[in-house]
Amino acid sequence: MTDCIFYGGKGGVGKTTCAAATGLSLAAAGRKTLVVSTDPAHSLADSFETDLGPDPTELEPLRSLESDTDHPGGLWAVEIDPETQKERYEKLARALAKDLRGAGISLSDDEIERFFAGGVPAGSDEIATLDLLVEYVDSGEWESIVFDTAPTGHTLRLFDMPEVMGLALETAQSLRGQVRRIGSAARTAFLGPISVMTGDRDEADDLAAFQARLERARDLLVDSERTEFRVVLIPESMAIAETERLVERLREAAVPVERLVVNRILEDPHDGCPRCRSRQQRHEERLAEIRTTFPDLDVVTLPDLEGEAQGREPLAVIAKRLPN
Repeated sequence: MTDCIFYGGKGGVGKTTCAAATGLSLAAAGRKTLVVSTDPAHSLADSFETDLGPDPTELEPLRSLESDTDHPGGLWAVEIDPETQKERYEKLARALAKDLRGAGISLSDDEIERFFAGGVPAGSDEIATLDLLVEYVDSGEWESIVFDTAPTGHTLRLFDMPEVMGLALETAQSLRGQVRRIGSAARTAFLGPISVMTGDRDEADDLAAFQARLERARDLLVDSERTEFRVVLIPESMAIAETERLVERLREAAVPVERLVVNRILEDPHDGCPRCRSRQQRHEERLAEIRTTFPDLDVVTLPDLEGEAQGREPLAVIAKRLPN
């Protein structure tokens, strides 16, 4: 089975760094791994210092990491582009419009195009993430998938989306069934038995298949045997407060949360630097507060690398501190 690790938290705390480092570590340990960025403001390519697109790109694993195997499992990375999913959503809208027209309800192609004219509709980032989550997991191509999620608000919408969209799709399917019956009755009245030759003989209902994928995504998100959500934060009061809200919402949604990753901890202050020692003390106090606030969660600390952790070697430092 494919294991999934999600990294979430407020913007700018180092989620991408953690996701990239975990991907390198898993690949070095012999697992075939895919790192996925779902953040509209992608920075995964910067972390790996390579070009990435909407399709998985194979990367060189980092052999300098300590590993139990001499055979790295392989590493891929992808930055999800909601525009690549736009065609799929338009197809669903056109299928529903066709049935409405068959029942005498006007919804033209121009009206559908106007709906998509402003770009990808709101919520499509999250829908694309869920859709591709199922696609990547069920492909069986990867043993581990690591997700670099968008900032907290987008992440919470991600976990709410299966329920919200499920209700909308049930309504759409009910409406579609009604108008199909009306259209079928009208065809029968005018054409008699030959009407069955004019019907739509699609092998599967697109809306039903889409809803099934969302339900499948929801099952994966709450499966504690396959999924873990790790919240990344920095040792600051606002970050701690936002993390508390995020953990509470994730638990309400039954998403497994076992670990916090506290990033940018000053561990080795420069000698003769009173400001550095003061900052280190403040970080220690915030760490104590975090452990008190979240007594049932494992707390992992990462060092302050005094700069952006881009490139393989800085990521290796982080990777050695993160559990696979």
